[in-house]
Parts: sequence; C-alpha cells; structure tokens
Amino acid sequence: MQLFTERTPRVAAARQLTKRAGRERAGRFLAEGAQAVREAVRYGQVHEIFVTQQAAERNADLLSTVDALVSVVTDKAADSLSETVTPQGIVAVCELLDVSLEEALAAPKLVTVLVGVSDPGNAGTVTRVSDAAGASAVIFAGDTVDPHNGKCVRASTGSVFHLPLARARNTTAVFDACRAAGLRLVAADGYATTDLYAADLSQPTAWVFGSEARGLPSEILDAVDEAVQVPIYGKAESLNLATAAAVCLYASGYQLNS
Repeated sequence: MQLFTERTPRVAAARQLTKRAGRERAGRFLAEGAQAVREAVRYGQVHEIFVTQQAAERNADLLSTVDALVSVVTDKAADSLSETVTPQGIVAVCELLDVSLEEALAAPKLVTVLVGVSDPGNAGTVTRVSDAAGASAVIFAGDTVDPHNGKCVRASTGSVFHLPLARARNTTAVFDACRAAGLRLVAADGYATTDLYAADLSQPTAWVFGSEARGLPSEILDAVDEAVQVPIYGKAESLNLATAAAVCLYASGYQLNS
C-alpha cells in the first residue's frame, strides 16, 4: 500500500489548516485525536481522515463507521498535521462549525459568551463545560480566539461538535442579539458586589466571561445587566476561567431546571 507523505498534495493542503488564515480560506479545520474524530464523525461534516497504520489498527471500530475518504499516511506526515507533543496519528478534515448569531440564539435558555479570551485551551475547556451544563450555544465575541484552533478543539474533547458556535467581532451586536432573544446578560467578575448565590438566575441567561489574565473591561461590565462574583471561602486568590465558568453555568442550570 502506498502511504501518503508530508509532501503529498492533500497532506500539504491539510497542513495549511493549522493556521487561522488557512482555515478561513478553505472553510475547513482539523480535529485531532480519536475522541475528536469520533465526535466529528457523529456530529460534524468530515471530508477526509488521515491516519497512520498503527492508529488505523487501534481505531478500526471508529474507521468502520466513516463514510468520508480515509487516507493512510506515514508517521512523519501525521506529525506534520499535529499540534501536540505526542500525536495520536489520526486527524479529520472537517467543515467549519460556526453558525450565525440568529441560528445560535434560535431557542436559548443558557448561553455562554466569551469576550477577549485569547487562550485556546481556556476557550475549549469553557466550551466543554458549557456543553456539560446544558448551554444551548457558545458565542465567541470581540477579539476572542478561533474556536477551530487545534488546541481549542482538543480542549473541548469533542464538545465543539455538540452545540452551536457563533463568532462576531462586534460585542455590542452580540449583546443586542442576546437581549432580542430574551436573554439576560450576566457577567462573571471577581470584583462584583453581588454574590453568585444571591443572584436570581431563574431567567434565561447569557453568561459573559472575559480573559483569565485581564477579566472583563469596564465598558463590557457597564453593558451587561448584572455582574456577580463567585465567592472564595479559602485562601486562593482566584479561580481560573474554566472553573469559574463551570460554577456559574451549573448555578444557572440548577435554577433553570428546578
């Protein structure tokens, strides 16, 4: 069997998808690793899967369910498509996932809005948390990382394929769309005077989260309906973004479903 190498044109074209410009140009992205590929096959639109011989043997059950083209590649070719230290040898080329704001907010009860989050690992983990907490969409607003970034996709452990993702540079337009959809905008802010557990979260809510390093700027906090803080009972200085998001989203999920 002739194996594809890193110089094979289809492999070279797929390698361009590790960059945002390449993804935008092609309208496709890479989902790396068995779990991400499994979720892509179940819930996404897969165009091609690149897999090493060893990975094909390990994932024979997964590959038996695939309708897309499966191309066997050398280890070096697989490494060239990977953004991890220890590649798993299986990568799917998928259609971009983002939808319009209107589609993402078609029937919202609980929505996550990320504003200015630049770390893809944080964004992917918050997407995973949003999925687990029952959110109906994740919106990447303003200067926020691309949800199709390889690290973001991996950190979501497949959740990017489970719920609508929307991107919009204009944060004001995002907030207006959320309000038009009947959502109340609540920001997580470590300096807020309202305690999370004293807040009324029984209404459909769009949670607004900022970057772990800088939080939310004053103009964003002025634009939301309420800002709340997660209480810290011990000596920790703060919570990381994903942990704070988990606490907030589950608090909303509990009140919305009680």
